[in-house]
Amino acid sequence: MSHVGYCRLMAVDRDHVLRSAAALLTRKATATLDEVAKAAGISRATLHRQFAGRDALVRALEEYGIQECEAALRAARLEEGPASDALRRLVAEIEPHAGLLAFLHTENQLFEGEDLNEGWTRMDERLGALFRRGQEDGEFRIDLTPAWLTEASYGLLVSASWAVTDGRMAPNDFTRMITELLLGGVRRPHDAPGRTPA
Repeated sequence: MSHVGYCRLMAVDRDHVLRSAAALLTRKATATLDEVAKAAGISRATLHRQFAGRDALVRALEEYGIQECEAALRAARLEEGPASDALRRLVAEIEPHAGLLAFLHTENQLFEGEDLNEGWTRMDERLGALFRRGQEDGEFRIDLTPAWLTEASYGLLVSASWAVTDGRMAPNDFTRMITELLLGGVRRPHDAPGRTPA
């Protein structure tokens, strides 16, 4: 096998481990590294060679999750068409990664201290810009800040993911349930006065 082929194989293996870990930890946040290794079909020693411990694995999952979510943001084409349509596209694009997003949001150490991954800020800014555009276009209500609407969106994505995992919501209802609830609360009445919040 060539060096390039070997490097590609190693990259695929790491991606497989991260996907397997994400799938397991989404269902069982307290899973041990032994369980993660078993889910990925590798030994504990092999897992340890890639990730020195649980914290290292969680940080790698954070980076992986942010990359996947940012790819979903790009695929949703948030700058195109009505903001409500862009929001629907976003929820649909991010659905496959919502479980990992839900797991990461339970990991307090990712959001404490000064080493916050800049990817979270980039995501916040892009989603906030979508809500701001909807407000400026007269589509969304203007008495709720883009920052709050962004946080509410994350909350709905995470809660819906848990509901699907627990069997309390059908997977096929994920996008519709979130967008109907969110847009029902964010749409601006035609006769509502006010100003766009900062």
